[in-house]
Amino acid sequence: MGKSAFLTRKAIASTIKSKGLQKLRWYCQMCQKQCRDENGFKCHCMSESHQRQLLLASENPQQFMDYFSEKFRNDFLELLRRRFGTKRVHNNIVYNEYISCREHIHMNATQWETLTDFTKWLGREGLCKVDETPKGWYIQYIDRDPETIRWQLELEKKKKQVLDDEEKTARFIEEQVRRGLEGKEQEAPIFKELSRENDEEKVTFNLNKGACSSKKWITNTKKPKKKIQDLE
Repeated sequence: MGKSAFLTRKAIASTIKSKGLQKLRWYCQMCQKQCRDENGFKCHCMSESHQRQLLLASENPQQFMDYFSEKFRNDFLELLRRRFGTKRVHNNIVYNEYISCREHIHMNATQWETLTDFTKWLGREGLCKVDETPKGWYIQYIDRDPETIRWQLELEKKKKQVLDDEEKTARFIEEQVRRGLEGKEQEAPIFKELSRENDEEKVTFNLNKGACSSKKWITNTKKPKKKIQDLE
């Protein structure tokens, strides 16, 4: 049976399907080859290239597993660092983005059987902060880059300096308010009730110069009255 003609529906569908993700059970990690169906996978397993790769892997299987495990870990952490930074995120979200690439390392070729095992391993190795919730496992990348650590220390130092300045300003304002209240309490007059212990005691007043001048003005007003009597 011949191949489908160019730009036919069948050819376009085959092209789109080949570009998308295929089933994991039809993927050969050793040869890094994705088969489209079970028949294609059987044919690949019987091929000479696949048999040659099996012979190489059988000589030192642990070496191949370590290689795939290291590559899977590095690619996963690189995606976590670039895509999410130090934000706390669900491990399934990161894994789904990781497997969206057709050339990713499949987990069944690594030392971890499940994503949960890999997440716990990241926590034990101190590469990420992990915590389990009712919704699943969450991970948070720990950035150990010296430049990033220096930048974080400087940022924390600036924040601490700003807080210290604000605290000093608040203390200064509080001290000024306290002093102002103390001054008002000292200057406030004390009112007492007027009472005389002895009724026969004389009451004396001291008049200032202003009072004397007012007295002279009063005497001057009486002089015209005497002149009127003299005319009569």
